[in-house]
Formats: sequence, structure tokens, C-alpha cells
Amino acid sequence: MTQAAENHEINAEHPKRSAPPGVRARTAEYFSRLRLRVKLGFLAVFLIPPIALFAYFHFQFNSTLKESGKLHLASLAESQKNTIDLFLQERVVNIFSLFHSVEFDVNPSQDAMDRYLQTLRQTSDAFIDVGFCDSQGTQIGYAGPFTNLLGKDYGSEDWFVAVMEQDEDYYISDIYLGFRNDPHFTIAVKQRIDAKPYVMRATLDPDKFYMFLRSIGRGKGVDSALINKEGRYQVVDPDRGELLGDSEYMPPESEGYGVEETRINANSILAAYVWLEETPWVLVIRQPLSVAYAQMYRTRKIMIATTVLIIVGAAISIWIITDRLLRRAQATARSREELQSQLVHASKLASLGELAAGIAHEINNPLAIIAATTGVVRDMFDPEFNVQWTPETIKEELANIDTAVFKARGITQTLLKFSRKDPPRLVPVNVNKILEQVVAGLKEHEFELSDIELVRDYDPNLPDIMLDPDQIGQVFLNLINNAGDAIEGSGTITLTTHHDDGFVRVTVGDNGVGMTPEIMEKIFSPFYTTKEVGKGTGLGLSVSSSIVEAMGGRIEAQSVHGAGSSFTVVLPLAESEHVENGSS
Repeated sequence: MTQAAENHEINAEHPKRSAPPGVRARTAEYFSRLRLRVKLGFLAVFLIPPIALFAYFHFQFNSTLKESGKLHLASLAESQKNTIDLFLQERVVNIFSLFHSVEFDVNPSQDAMDRYLQTLRQTSDAFIDVGFCDSQGTQIGYAGPFTNLLGKDYGSEDWFVAVMEQDEDYYISDIYLGFRNDPHFTIAVKQRIDAKPYVMRATLDPDKFYMFLRSIGRGKGVDSALINKEGRYQVVDPDRGELLGDSEYMPPESEGYGVEETRINANSILAAYVWLEETPWVLVIRQPLSVAYAQMYRTRKIMIATTVLIIVGAAISIWIITDRLLRRAQATARSREELQSQLVHASKLASLGELAAGIAHEINNPLAIIAATTGVVRDMFDPEFNVQWTPETIKEELANIDTAVFKARGITQTLLKFSRKDPPRLVPVNVNKILEQVVAGLKEHEFELSDIELVRDYDPNLPDIMLDPDQIGQVFLNLINNAGDAIEGSGTITLTTHHDDGFVRVTVGDNGVGMTPEIMEKIFSPFYTTKEVGKGTGLGLSVSSSIVEAMGGRIEAQSVHGAGSSFTVVLPLAESEHVENGSS
């Protein structure tokens, strides 16, 4: 057998092993290193942007929810403070009214004093007794359980000295023991009769005041306390402290109100404080951080779990698909041009990572809607806010949550389906409703905070057309987000819908910075963006255009540099007929 024939026989038996063993080994080693480098490179390109964005949005979202928890506790403290001040004002008025009763006399009888006390107790069971003092401080009239106080000289007592010397006609004392050696506080009012000052005083029970404070307290894990300037409890839950005992936490007197995180007895708490107007006491409301930030912790878990699932799923897809493509290139021993063509095809998978970088932001919108709506439902059940609600209103809020959940699901499905060419899920929808769902609520509030006016000009007679609600909503959201980003400072975004010539047209216009003709030529190219690094993937308009084209439509763009831009989504009315004919 000749050498040529022998070589031909070997090649016939092993058609894929024409290269010498040394070359095959070097080729295998080269492709092995290439596979590892390409897969690691794709993973790095994919993972770094979404992880950085997730960390940023995670921090911002946590800060927002923390601030929400602080504002809730601060509003609760302000509400309780107003109620306590009103309670004390009413007690002062109750005592003042005794001076103006029909039977009032500067030398009151015992029967009159007893009726005074009965009148006070009818207004509040916190009253213990009532006394009437002359200008020297001698108690010349008394009704109550401590009969030995009749004739007592209060001339040197702090509350008597204060009410006589100050301009105000009433004074509310701190809690003290006094002659009766029992905790109480005094409300004294002054009235001049025949140019002589007289004082009507009444004492109140701190225990009754504590029960009143508990009755107005609202919130899980919330406890309230009143503290005087010296840091001593005036009203406190027995499980938290001792009456007239020293408080572990004393807010600054220089600030009228505030909220701060602190530690008390090795426990991390959120404390809100506000100083009363009627007496120099500070109201302190405390709540464990685990309760105050419970919503933040739950939302953070959801965000982490969702992001991890997206990143892991996409990373596995990239790893497996890239590995298969490179192994196929190695096994078939294609030419350099063929291998380069396959690598270009595989590089398209990197866009999956860029798309996921934007998903971290997009998914915050439905999560924020869910968090806000659950807060509204919680407030409906909170008697303190006195929100009128019906089963219908609850159903409406639950419907908002359902919409946000399905929107979030649609976003994740968009990412998972990015590598496939699935046809849109077309159903009859009204474009006005889809557009309103995108802007109503959180997005509209965001524009209000940015001083951007949202103008709606909807065609009320717009017919239903066959669309994928989730995908067309994503298109509208991308266009509206771009319009908001194009406005520097205050501005206007106009949403217009109308139909003519067999098409439904949705226009998103803005009076922002506009675009030059050079930029207009590139706006629908993948990965092209005019935004700063880290603020845009360059896929918004490209993906939006693909979605609209898959539904038989197109996107038209107009822009004047320095004057603004408008994007019009043109959707065919006849698409519904095509779909029905195809399905039949």
C-alpha cells in the first residue's frame, strides 16, 4: 500500500482527525482557554452593571423606607401631642368655668365645693379633688378625699407661686407628692375678683392620665411617655419605667420635635419626640427598629431574591449557551471566519446582561406601588387616621397591588424570554387605559417632585386594538422615562392619543433639550445612549422599536435641538382582524 493510499484510508476512518496529534492538543488547549476567557468575560460584563445598580437602588430604597418609618412615627407623635394639649386645655377650661357658675362665691360652702367636684368629674374622671385659695394661698374651700387639706397654706408651693407671678392665668405643675404624699399634678387657674386674685386649683390622677395616653396610642410595638425638663417620668408604662424615675432617654430641649435612632437598655429603637405647648413636658414615642422598619426588611428580601434569581438565571444561560457554541466551533474545526461569526452571534447574549442592568430600576416601580398601596390599606384600618373605607375601596387597592405584581412578573419574563423570539400575547386593550396605568400614581408623583407637568390629551373614542398589555406598557414607560430625562429643571410632558387612517397613534412629547440630526440617526441602534455612564443601557428605544414592530406598528421620532422631542407609537387598527383570521 502506498503512503498516499494509507493516508486516505486513515482519513476515511477518522474524518475529524486530519490534524496531527500535537496540533490537535494545542487546538484543544487553545479552545479550552478561549471558552473560559469568553465565558468569564461575558459574565463580568453581565454581572458588574446590575450588581452596581442594585447596590445603588437598594441603598436609595432603604433610605426612602427608613424615612417613611420616621415620618410615620413623627406624625403619630404630633397627633398625640395635639390630643394631650387639647386634653389639658379642656381641663383648664373646666376649672375656669367654676368661677363663672351661678353659685360661685368667694366664701364657698361645702355643698358648693362638692358640686364643683361633681361637675369636674362629669367632664373627666381624672380629677381627684378641687380647692379654692385666697390671695395668700390659704385653701378656704375644698372637696375631695383628703379633707385634712382644708385650711392648708399653699402660699409657698411652687405651683401657687408660679400662677401668681406669671402673666398667664393658669399653671400646670409637674407630678409631685405634696401634702398628701401621693403622686398627682395640679392645674391652678387665677381670677381677679374685686381687684384681689383668687386661685381655683384641681389635682389630677397620673394613672388616669396614663390610661388616657394609652387610649390614644396607636401602632404595633409603640409606647408613649411624658418626661419633664429634669428628665423624670411624668407618665410612663410601668413595664418601661417608674413614675418620677429618671428616663434613660432625654431629647434636646432646644429642638421642638425630632426623630432619631437610639439604643436604650441594649435595644435598638426609633424614638420620636415633641414638646408640649401647655406644660414643659416632652412626649416621647418609642418603637423597636425591627417593627418600625419591618416593611423595609420585607421589601429588601424581595428585591434581593428577585435580583439573585434574574442574575443566576441569566448567568447560567450565558454560560451554557456560550459553552455550547464554542464547543461546536471546536468540534467542527471551522475556519477563522466561521468561528468569528459564531462569536459575534454569541456576543449578542451580552446584551442580556445590559438589559438586566435596567431591570433592577424598572422592577422598583411595581415594588414601590405595592409598598405604598399596602401602607394605604394599613392606614384604612388605623382608627387614628379616621379614613373612611368600604369593601369597594379595599378591592380597588388590592387591584392596584395585583396590577403591580403582574407588571413585575412581566418585567422578569421579558428578561428571561430575551433570547427567544416568542410572539406577543395579543389581547383587546384600550391604549388610553394602558397609558394611564403607566403614569398614574408613582410615576406622576415622581414628576411632581421634579417640577414636571404631565398633560393628558386622550382621544375618548379610541377603539380597542390587539396588543400585549405588558409589552406596550413597557414601551410607553421607556418613552416617558426618556422624556423626563430630557427635561432639565421644570418642563412639560404631553401624552396624546388619537386614531385616523386605520391607525392608533400615541405621542409622548417633551420640551426638553432635544436632539441633533446626528443623534437622531443613532437613537434606535442597540447600546447607543446619550445618558451618562451607568444611567442608561442604550436598549430602551431599540427594544421598544422591536416590540412595536412585532405588533405590526412602528415608532416615529421628531426632535428640534434645544426645543424638545416627540415619539409617536403608530399601531394598526386592522391588526385585530389579522389576529382573528390567523387564529381561526
